[in-house]
Amino acid sequence: MDSVFRSFSWDDELAVADPRTMFYRFYDRYRPFNEAHRFRPFPYRFYWEDFDVPVLTVADVDPCLAENGVNHRTSRYDLMARQDDDARLVVRRGQEFYVHLSLSRDYDPNIDGISLVFTVDGVKKPQLGHGTLVPTPVLYPGDVSDGPWRATIDAISTNFLRLKIVPNANAIIGKWRMDIDTRNKNLDGAVSFSMRHPFYLIFNPWSEEDAVYLEGEDRRQEYVLAEDGLIWRGSYNRLRPTVWKYSQFEQHILDCALHLMTKVGKVRISGRNDPVVISRNLSAAVNSPDDNGAVMGNWSDDFGGGTPPTKWLGSQKILQQYYETKKPVKYGQCWVFAGVLATVCRTLGLPCRVVTNYASAHDTQNSLTVDYFVDTEGRVMEELNSDSIWNFHVWNEVWMQRLDLAPDCSGWQVIDATPQELSDDDTYRCGPASVAAVKKGEVLRPYDNAFLFAEVNADKVFWRYNGPTQPLKLIRKDVDGIGQFISTKAVGQWAREDITHAYKYPERSEEERAVMLRALRQNQSSFSRYYLNEEFNDIMFDFELRDDIVIGQPFSVVLMMKNRSQDIEYRVSVILRVETVTYIGRTGDPVKRLNVDRLVRPGALEEVRLNVTWEEYGLRLMDQCAFNIACLATVKDTNYEYFGQDDFRVRKPDIKIVIEDEPRVGETLHARAKFRNPLPIPLRKCRFLIEGPGLVEQLKLKLAEPVEVDAEAECSFSMVPKFEGRATIAAKFYSRELEDVDGFINFMVKPATANGE
Repeated sequence: MDSVFRSFSWDDELAVADPRTMFYRFYDRYRPFNEAHRFRPFPYRFYWEDFDVPVLTVADVDPCLAENGVNHRTSRYDLMARQDDDARLVVRRGQEFYVHLSLSRDYDPNIDGISLVFTVDGVKKPQLGHGTLVPTPVLYPGDVSDGPWRATIDAISTNFLRLKIVPNANAIIGKWRMDIDTRNKNLDGAVSFSMRHPFYLIFNPWSEEDAVYLEGEDRRQEYVLAEDGLIWRGSYNRLRPTVWKYSQFEQHILDCALHLMTKVGKVRISGRNDPVVISRNLSAAVNSPDDNGAVMGNWSDDFGGGTPPTKWLGSQKILQQYYETKKPVKYGQCWVFAGVLATVCRTLGLPCRVVTNYASAHDTQNSLTVDYFVDTEGRVMEELNSDSIWNFHVWNEVWMQRLDLAPDCSGWQVIDATPQELSDDDTYRCGPASVAAVKKGEVLRPYDNAFLFAEVNADKVFWRYNGPTQPLKLIRKDVDGIGQFISTKAVGQWAREDITHAYKYPERSEEERAVMLRALRQNQSSFSRYYLNEEFNDIMFDFELRDDIVIGQPFSVVLMMKNRSQDIEYRVSVILRVETVTYIGRTGDPVKRLNVDRLVRPGALEEVRLNVTWEEYGLRLMDQCAFNIACLATVKDTNYEYFGQDDFRVRKPDIKIVIEDEPRVGETLHARAKFRNPLPIPLRKCRFLIEGPGLVEQLKLKLAEPVEVDAEAECSFSMVPKFEGRATIAAKFYSRELEDVDGFINFMVKPATANGE
């Protein structure tokens, strides 16, 4: 063997080396060449230090949580803020982040090679082609890699390297593992070090290369980082803002969102980088009918075994409970689904806002019209009606490029987790539907654009039903009653922004009517009309509702009739009806009915008034305190009928919250919540629910005594804010007699006092 080894040429200064040791190292490195050439002489210059210096190894990795958290706006994630070994790195794709390597010795670029291997956590067989396996060399400062991920040395010190890593702006969203391979450049083999915990990679609205890039720091602050907001409920004539705590940075929320995306929504690996695919699947995963998703819907008046939808103050408790049990949380209605979906989107870095559409159509027949059938008493015949109009409906918008559609379809996209109708894949989900495409009447665009178009711009048609053998009579056509006051929280303000113009052109304008006809042609539907009312303009009707009524007070419904003829008097039969109704348009108990005949003399103005007292409506109120007010007026001897319908709700008091201390990080903040009892009866079994900064769990405060008539319900509480900046305290009140009373206050939390002063 020694004679064979001496046939190689090497420097004389290495002749003192142990020939066997030198041989084995050399042979292992060049085994293929040696075996093929039977050890023929091969000139090679050896340097002793190549074999004398030990292989570089990694002792530890510092994920630089504080620095990366500030740069990536992820400091508030509970995963990042933990003070123990369970802390995790959360970063946004398409943006550099830094890690510090503690090494076994000084790094020498002439000898040492370092590579990073990124793999998606939980994937059994990561592959390059699927984007689940990403190797990248660590380059010397100034060198540029052409791979999808880039890694360079940012700083070198004794036994230390600072690495800058830039993930691809189109990388898969989720948990990633990082392995660090080190090797001697002149030897085979490598030593691998695995980062202790996976890191989280999320969408990046700050990166222009990311499909969810959103211009404007104020908008990114509002639609990505804001932890609380407003959701509008009520009716179009009584808009009611309700505070919602998104809590997207709290414990388990990010992990729950990833669970909903991968396990419940079953987003394939190939789609986990695409906001279109992810948002569509999340809209299904947040509801429960198909896949035991996060929230179970309930639109009845029986909420046994769960929490009534009106009692939720935010998403945190819902998602934490779901993540722990993996069972749907009971119960939700549209604003709860929207609030939870907004939390899931924001925690993943997807810009999202909550939108309320008043007088929202639910078109079950895909006809772009909502048809109601009315009997001789002026009652809507629910047994014949499959369509409905919700007092309000709440959905979400997410911001993204639609690379699957024309460029003008990018921007805000509607997704809706409320399980209303099956989508084209027989799943309860909706969207993403381009808002811009909806405005143009492009109802064939994916996904679910036709359903959304009907929600905001359907025509409402009322038919007089006289029996199965009689023709229907059109008694009213309302082309501008659907889709009103489309609302979202204004950027940087606790106020409403009206975005109706984003969904449709002004009602009755030429553009709006042209869009409607275009949509109908695409939908292969047309207006079916049996016959119209005869022209009759002598009697003009004005149906009024005197609103702004606080619960507990009486209210009135008024029909004004003006005879414009100067010669003829008319006898008019009027039926006024008041019925309770759910916010989704389902009629409840009748409250009061009035049937009168009036003679309207030439030129006269007549009033028909129906007065309703608390004693008449109080016990029949449903959870949203809404009424359906209807009027059927028949002008005798003319065959002319007038039908009017409107929604109405009594207003509940607002809880006033008073802060007693200057809010500062780490200091106890005392506050009070109170309101005056508006009912003519005492309130019993009273309790307040409180959420605010620094509270790990929702406060539940019971009042020891009933709240008498015109007395104040009041409670005191405290909390310790953890972060400076904008914060919100939200409160709800419940009792046997009065529920779903809420209020909130916004304030700024100042930094901790220096030196305890």
